[in-house]
Amino acid sequence: MLARPERGSGVGGTDEASRLRDGFAESTLGLARSRRAVVLAAGRSERMRALTAGGSKAHLHLGGVSLIERAVGRLLTVGIEDVIVVVGARSTSVERLVQRIARRGVRTLFADRWMEGNGASLAAAERELVDDPLFVVMVADHVFSDGATDQLVAASRPSVLVDEHPDPVIWSEGTRVRIEDGRALEFSKELSELPVDCGAFVLSPAIFEAQRRAAAEGDASLSGAICRFAALHPIAAVPLPPGAWWHDLDTPVDVRAARRSVRRSLRKPADGPVSRFLNRPISTRMSMAISRFRPSPGAISVIALLLCAIGSSSLALGKGIAGGIFVQLGSVVDGVDGEIARLQYRTSAWGALMDGMLDRIGDAMVVAGLAIWVVHDGMIGDVWAIGLAVGALTGSLLSMATKDRIRALGMREAPEDRLRLLLGGRDARLLLVAIAAVAGRPVWGLVAIVVTTTVTLIARLVAVARSADPT
Repeated sequence: MLARPERGSGVGGTDEASRLRDGFAESTLGLARSRRAVVLAAGRSERMRALTAGGSKAHLHLGGVSLIERAVGRLLTVGIEDVIVVVGARSTSVERLVQRIARRGVRTLFADRWMEGNGASLAAAERELVDDPLFVVMVADHVFSDGATDQLVAASRPSVLVDEHPDPVIWSEGTRVRIEDGRALEFSKELSELPVDCGAFVLSPAIFEAQRRAAAEGDASLSGAICRFAALHPIAAVPLPPGAWWHDLDTPVDVRAARRSVRRSLRKPADGPVSRFLNRPISTRMSMAISRFRPSPGAISVIALLLCAIGSSSLALGKGIAGGIFVQLGSVVDGVDGEIARLQYRTSAWGALMDGMLDRIGDAMVVAGLAIWVVHDGMIGDVWAIGLAVGALTGSLLSMATKDRIRALGMREAPEDRLRLLLGGRDARLLLVAIAAVAGRPVWGLVAIVVTTTVTLIARLVAVARSADPT
């Protein structure tokens, strides 16, 4: 189940949240941050049998990425250098899965006593971690949004990630946490407090002695070990960031909810109204559907360009309906490459550079197709047609070039969220072209590009000039 409603305000505006964050900031002045992590993936996954066919939950995929690869990938992206995956049930298949990840600093460790509980699974890593002042502990079937665990991993004290506003179902099933002055003092399902722990921790080797005490009392769970640890050692409560989410995947219903959250997370804050309400709802579903085949983001960028090329050719031949459809389809598919890259931890500066270059080529082809159609049918004079084409191409190129140059020079950026309403972005330009083409009015398409890009460019420059240092 979704354990935290997605809302931009989060808890940042509450007095309780402010006290919690202040207490956490004060408590992180201590040891160096952890560089090693343990991912617990030793369980049987009995409640997931309908999806796993008796196999391990670690093999379940979200967006084409297995749960274990997702957990490991997230840790590596936030600076963890050595990840130990503790295996138990179906250990051979999980070990093969980890080997396929083929990343430096990732290895498996078999827990002989995994059947006793995940606390016993953690104990198997004691020999590996006893000399580390701090290390991260996560459970493979807990899924987090981007940025949800960053502050936790950066902590320099034993810490726990807590959800201050959990879903009622999660609250009823989760381990609740009593927090005072930013510190987690007690963990129990019997508490009446609202916060629950998210199953992600930064711990010290003292956890292993706490685990032995809990096991001696008949509790071999990770929660049991954490409770004994917290009784003797302060644990900082790290709040789940505003807008972040997490899921504990125990049932097929949880998996479906997590997949919805993962798909929605592919939206970008920079999306304009066309992307937000038209392109992304389509492209994110396409990405989730094809991600299991692990396509190359670069190949998808090329496909988007080819669709624009087909649309441009159709426009040049005067086939407005076909041209408009292919241009808009190319615009939608242009979002899939980045979505696949983010889903599968394959983003790169090179990929972003190539995507931007191919977009500019596609823009030029579309403008050329419109211009040829206008000239061939004699809708307006050749000089006017060429002038509109040059203006449209110049506006399209400058739209991206000015944003990149402003950012490169370290200047204060314009309020792009408001500028996007002027429809000067690529998604809006291509939609306007598609509408004009289907309507059989290519001149409108060229005029729309010129007007929207010019107005947006002027507004951006004015906003930047007003905020620039006069010296």
